[in-house]
Amino acid sequence: MIKRLSSIFPRGLIFSALLLALAASVPAQSPPDQTRSRLHNGIRLYSQAKWPEAIVELRRVQAEASSNVERAEALFWISMSEMSAGEYEEALQDMDALEATDPSNRRIAELPYQRGRALYNLGRYNEAIVLLQGYADSLTPGPDGALSPADITRKAAALYWTGECLYSLGQLDKAADVFNVVIKDYPGNSKYEAARYRLDLIEQKKVEAQLLSLLKWSHEESLNNMEEYRRREAAYDQALGAYQKRIADMLKDTRLQDLETENSNYKDQLNSAEEKIRSLEDTLRESSTTQQKAKDSAALEKLNTLKASAQDLEKKITDQGGNPGDGK
Repeated sequence: MIKRLSSIFPRGLIFSALLLALAASVPAQSPPDQTRSRLHNGIRLYSQAKWPEAIVELRRVQAEASSNVERAEALFWISMSEMSAGEYEEALQDMDALEATDPSNRRIAELPYQRGRALYNLGRYNEAIVLLQGYADSLTPGPDGALSPADITRKAAALYWTGECLYSLGQLDKAADVFNVVIKDYPGNSKYEAARYRLDLIEQKKVEAQLLSLLKWSHEESLNNMEEYRRREAAYDQALGAYQKRIADMLKDTRLQDLETENSNYKDQLNSAEEKIRSLEDTLRESSTTQQKAKDSAALEKLNTLKASAQDLEKKITDQGGNPGDGK
C-alpha cells in the first residue's frame, strides 16, 4: 500500500498524512506501555525486513512518545529502516532529527558510522570517508589495552566501508591497505570475507589495468608502425614516380636523338641519291652526245662513201667518153 501511494504522492506527504490520521485516531498521548509495545513491534518489523510497515509503526511511536528518549529511539530505528529500504536522504534527515531531539542520546555515538554508510550509498565518498575514519578513531581500547568485542566489530565495519569508499573512488592501493588491515587485525569479524573478496577484485582490476595498458601500448605501437609504413609507402611512391619521370625523360631524349640520327641518315642518303641522279644525268647526257656523234660520223662516212661512189661513177662515165651533160 505504501509503495503504491509513493508512486503517486511524495513520500513526505504520505507520512505526514499518516501521522495526521494516527493523531486523529489516538489520544494525544498513549500510555507508556503501549508506546513501548509499538516500539518493540516496529523493531521486530525492521528485523523481519518489513521496512515500510516498520516505518509506519515507528512514526506512531515518534508521535506518541512521552519523552525525547523514546522519540529519539523511534527516530533511530526509522532511519535504520529507511537505510535498509534504500531511502538514504530520508535516513540522513531522521538522523539529524534524532540528534536535535536528544543530543545526549546513547545512539548519537553511532550516527557517524550510519551517516557514513548513507553517504557512501549516495556516492558522496569523500564525505563518507571523513565520518567513517573519525568514527573508527573514536573507538579506543579499554583499561586492558584491548577493544571490546562490540567495538572490534564496529571498527572493522567502519574500516571496511572506508575501503569501499576508496575502492569506488578508484584509489585501489589505498583501498587494499584498508582491507588488509580488516583481514589481519580483525580476522574474526563479519567483514572478513567481504574484505578478502574486495582484495581479489582489486588484484583482478590491477591485472586488467596492466592488460589494458599493454593493449593500449600495443595499439599505439601498431598505429605508429602503420603510420610509419604509410609514410614510407608514400615516400616510395614519390621516389618511384620521380624515377619513372626520369626514365620517361631519358627515353624521350633517346627517341629524339634516334630521330635526329635517322633524319641525318635520310639526309645523307638523299644527298647521295641526288648525287647519283646528277651523275646519271651527266652520264646520260654524255651518252646521248656520244651516240649522236657516232650517228653523225656514220652518216658522214656513208655520205662520203656515196660521194666517192658518185665520183667513181662520174669518172667512169667520163672515161667512157661522154659527158653526161651533153646528151650524146
